[in-house]
Amino acid sequence: MADDGRDGTRGDTIADKIDNTVPHSARVWNYLLGGKDNYEPDRQIGDHISRTWPGLALVARTSRHMLARAVRHLAADAGVRQFLDVGTGLPTVDNTHEVAQSVAPDARVVYVDNDPLVLVHAQALLTSTPEGATAYVDADLGDADTILAEAAEVLDMEQPVALILMGIIGHVADYDEARAMVRRLLDGLPSGSYLLYYDGTATSEAMLTAQEEYNRSGAVPYYVRTPEQIAGFFEGLDLVEPGVVPVTAWRPDPEPEPPATVDAYGGLARKP
Repeated sequence: MADDGRDGTRGDTIADKIDNTVPHSARVWNYLLGGKDNYEPDRQIGDHISRTWPGLALVARTSRHMLARAVRHLAADAGVRQFLDVGTGLPTVDNTHEVAQSVAPDARVVYVDNDPLVLVHAQALLTSTPEGATAYVDADLGDADTILAEAAEVLDMEQPVALILMGIIGHVADYDEARAMVRRLLDGLPSGSYLLYYDGTATSEAMLTAQEEYNRSGAVPYYVRTPEQIAGFFEGLDLVEPGVVPVTAWRPDPEPEPPATVDAYGGLARKP
């Protein structure tokens, strides 16, 4: 990342690439999570969709909670010390490196995104314990070769890596193409690695209506899938209990009654 905030190829500043006149999925999510890195169009569409589908903010919060629980499990119980978080989005609460290194200070985390807004904020992610490491790769989700090659500068690709794809694959319209993207990334990781995945699901009329409205807003479209399609991303892997379930049902913390089922499913699985 160039120190002057330029992209290193055409001399444009990264800020020049940021369009704050249309909604942006990372900024909308940031708004729903209570962050401040968003603009009026993001807040407007977030509020509008929330009126159509009141469960939107709940999905944002509970999916983030699932990420934290799964990363803690991987670091504390599965002994994983390497994490590849693709489509990381804007920094917010319980970032992957914060959760992993709170359990295992020697954990190494590589974030991947190709969004100029995220790149602007990447420096906030590039913090680490002295024992561990945190890095950022500017690459497209579909460019597995670049992602894996640059991640290998920080991660030992002969040791297990947890591949994290949380709420990002829905931006790929074609289901077969989406599965192939995930498979190409997994193929570059050794046996004993993990896939942590979640996405919004077509499990209510309100969700489908809200998603259609979001896709008409000018933002990069997002496509929800059925729980069965979500399960398809784990084909050939060994699912960790309880399998592919609503994010609220994935190993919930012992606390008062968990919230109602949400329109988002996910799971964790190990590569044989």
